[in-house]
Amino acid sequence: MHLSRIFPVLLLFLPGILLAQGGTPGGRSTTVETLILEPTVLRSTIKAVGTVLADASALLRAEVPGQIIKLHFADGQPVVKGEPLFSIEATVLEAEANEAKANANLSEAAYTRAKELINDKLISATDFDNARANYNVSMARLLSSQARLSKTVIRAPFDGFAGLRKINIGDYATIGQELVSVVSLDPLRVEFSVPETRLAQLQAGQIISVSVGAYPDEVFAGVITAIAPQIDVTGHSVAIRARLPNPDLKLRPGLFAQVSITLAVKTAALMVPEQAIWPIGQTKTVFVIENGKALQKTVTTGQREPGWVEITSGLVAGEELVTAGQMKIFDGAAVKTIPATGIDK
Repeated sequence: MHLSRIFPVLLLFLPGILLAQGGTPGGRSTTVETLILEPTVLRSTIKAVGTVLADASALLRAEVPGQIIKLHFADGQPVVKGEPLFSIEATVLEAEANEAKANANLSEAAYTRAKELINDKLISATDFDNARANYNVSMARLLSSQARLSKTVIRAPFDGFAGLRKINIGDYATIGQELVSVVSLDPLRVEFSVPETRLAQLQAGQIISVSVGAYPDEVFAGVITAIAPQIDVTGHSVAIRARLPNPDLKLRPGLFAQVSITLAVKTAALMVPEQAIWPIGQTKTVFVIENGKALQKTVTTGQREPGWVEITSGLVAGEELVTAGQMKIFDGAAVKTIPATGIDK
């Protein structure tokens, strides 16, 4: 073929060849976006979701039937362990207790007299046994009647807060009827699950951070108190329980919780935008700028966060890293740099 025909064809392909080599016609500098690497704090964490629960909660029910004659608390207010919450009409039970006490006194006197007579051999052993048996039966009946009478006053089982009562003065309470719930609000506990692969990294005493939708700008600190001894074979996860102090009483049982467990903290980690990583086969590389030229370096990556990658080897703080424009450059290419845009950590 005549050279006059070949030469125009070569001119058509020459720009493409130059660009494929990363260069630009005339050796002009290529503009790339860069940032200066700075060490940052990197936390290795486990994320989970769970539920805030009361450390102590009880639903009080009527144990004896009767009319509610008095309320000793206000809905939603603090209650102290042992203080009365409801009084149930107790006239019949009081009479039964008084009768049982009178019978117990009589049988006690008879038993005391029998012990004196048996010592003097004035009564038979059978009579003594009967007196002792009558005494024991009457005392049992007295304790039973007193126990039933005590159940006419419903008391707080522990320090906490009363819920919303489910019965009013004048209503007739039946055995087992729900009256009110009592909940302890400080401390609370949070229960959540993590993948079984994380089991070796967890232990009692680790600090957790908890956030809830009710207070999106606040973080609450807790501590792991127990790890379930058995793995959930269905979800391949392990259940965790943590203690959650609540001195300000902001949190409430039942809240959906987002949990974060910090496993380790690196105070001088190098984090780079993930788009700065330029893979070549199985090798990961980046471009840095030295003396106005691009220098390609092989790096080793570590922990990942959304949009960012930790560099464990290959870079040092203070280097100028190319974050955009790698497709236009090559190792040794002359470059012009502008600050990186659209990167927010």
